[in-house]
Parts: sequence; structure tokens; C-alpha cells
Amino acid sequence: MKKEARGMWLGVLGVAIFAVTLPMTRLATGTPQDPQLSAWFITFARAALAGGLSLVFLGLTRSPLPTAAQRKPLFMAMLGNALGFPLLLGFALRHVTSGHAAVFTALLPLATAAMAAWVLHQRARLGFWVCAGLGALLVMAFSLMRAYQHAQGFALEWADLLLLGAILSAAVGYVYGAQVTPQLGAERVICWVCVMTLPFSIPGALLNWPAGSIHTASWFALAYVGVFSMWAGFFAWYRGLAIGGALRVSQVQLLQPFFSILAAVPLVGEMLEPVTLGFALAVVAVVFLGKRLASGPAPTQRPSPIPAPLGAKAPT
Repeated sequence: MKKEARGMWLGVLGVAIFAVTLPMTRLATGTPQDPQLSAWFITFARAALAGGLSLVFLGLTRSPLPTAAQRKPLFMAMLGNALGFPLLLGFALRHVTSGHAAVFTALLPLATAAMAAWVLHQRARLGFWVCAGLGALLVMAFSLMRAYQHAQGFALEWADLLLLGAILSAAVGYVYGAQVTPQLGAERVICWVCVMTLPFSIPGALLNWPAGSIHTASWFALAYVGVFSMWAGFFAWYRGLAIGGALRVSQVQLLQPFFSILAAVPLVGEMLEPVTLGFALAVVAVVFLGKRLASGPAPTQRPSPIPAPLGAKAPT
């Protein structure tokens, strides 16, 4: 299998795992009428769970400490993927459905590609950025329409602003994580990111431990986002971004809104609303067109070393 195709398939696997994050987070947080785990607790607890698994993995594989040059990208990935994204998403999903949030996550491929163009100096044509603007306008129209339905007036809901912040945080984390994946390997990148959060995640989880009774399903959802969304999914995702190119592989996130909307039906009992599905389809179509228009100049980033095999010393 060609390197680009392998990167794409790894990206699809990562996206399939991440797509279930929305309904699982919704299940973990509950609703304003029946609140369960707080967004603060979910953020810290899932990072602490992934951090514990990461310590075991790094110990078994005898992984060396990151170099000084690798710590900055790892720190940025920690801020984006381990703290910013789950915290903002958790607050938002107590007030909106996961289907609603899935429309916003349709912008994630464009946000990741834009961040890759800025951070990794990967170039795209003007048509790509025109489509990026159209996608943003579609999501804005969806948000205004939903706000009008709920409040009888056109205005952005504060939860929508949280979703936009979550998307930006995820894009930052994805690209900075992909930047050091060729040197460390995908597995070590997410493991070091999770280990770096432990000084914050363990005290944060203990301080925000729920006082009341919590549904078993909410604990199960927390376990999923800790083991899969925060840890195992990144094994495939970071490696896919590094092998196939962050700007190109980021576009497989086109599938994520549909996976999320469909998963929400059996997991949290949400209705499959035609309007939500229609807007998601429209945003995905615009992003797909942007991907086609983006094909042109090859990325200008310098080639990186091949990731070290697990258990071997990573190059420094």
C-alpha cells in the first residue's frame, strides 16, 4: 500500500474513533435538567486516565524523554487536545445536542488544514480558502437558524462560540502533534502529551470529583473518552497525519459529522433531524470541493526521519 493511502486509512480509523466522542461526551455531561459529570471533571479525568495508560506504555517501550525542541509542539498539543478541546466541548454539549455540535465539527478539516498551512508551511490554492469561507458561512447560518428557533431571535448561542473554540483547539493540537510524530512516533506523541497533563489532571479530577449519584452510563462514557478519544485514537490519527500530510489527511474528517450524528441515535436517543443532516452534508460538500481545489503545489515542509520502531530509541 502506498504511503499516502496508508496515511488516509489511518486517518479514517482515527476519525471513526473520534466521531463517537460527541455523543459519549453528551452522555457523560447529561443535560441541564439531568446534569451528570461536570465539564471540568470530564476534562481532567479523561486526561488522567489516558496519562496513566501512557506511563505504562512509555515504560514498557523504554521511550526516552523528549528533547528540548520537541517539548514546545508537545505542549501545544497538550493545550489543544488534552485541555482546550474537551473542556470547551463538555460545556457546550450540556446545552446542545451532539447532532448540533456535529455540524460545527464539519469545519474541523478546514481548520486543521489552515493550521497546517500556517505551522507546517503546507500550501493550498485560493479556491481552497474560498471554500473555507463558504463552509464557515454555512455553519454560521445553521447556528443563527437554531438560535432563532430556540429564542425567537437571530443571535449566536454562547454554546456555539464554545464549539468554535473547541474546533480551533483541536486543530492546533492535531497539527503540533503531527509536527513531532516523525521523530517520536504517533504512540509516543500522544503518550507524552497525556503524561505532561498529569500534574494538572490528577489534582483537577480529585478537586472536581462528583458529589452526587452518577448514572452508570455516564461513567462508561467517561471511560470511552479517556481510553479511546484521548489516547488510542491518536495512535492512528497522528501517524496518519504525519505519513499522508496534515493538510491532505485532515480532509478525512469529512466523515466525522455523519459518524457522530448516526452514533448519537442509539447512544443518547437523539432524533435524526433532516435539517441538521442537510447542513452537515452541505458543509462536507464545500470542504470536499475545497480539497479538490487545494491540490497543487507540494508541501514545502522539510522531510523528517522515519519514526523509530516501538521499543527502540527515538532519534534525537
